[in-house]
Amino acid sequence: MLISIHPWFHRRMSERTSVQLDRDTKSILDKVKREKKAKSYAEAIRMLAKEAMRLGSSEMGSLPKLKPFRRDQLDRFD
Repeated sequence: MLISIHPWFHRRMSERTSVQLDRDTKSILDKVKREKKAKSYAEAIRMLAKEAMRLGSSEMGSLPKLKPFRRDQLDRFD
């Protein structure tokens, strides 16, 4: 019997790799995992990555005198 699996799910479950860390980095990752109550190291790393990609509040409004972008002319066809 063949079962159809959504490609995203299949890809996510089958693509795994190993990563080598030094002891200090592993200790830091253990601490992050514990503090963020992550279920796995992968989840802890994803949380850190999302946090790093988020726009920080200190970056918002850093150029208050900058005028909003306004297109001079229509340069594309829809």
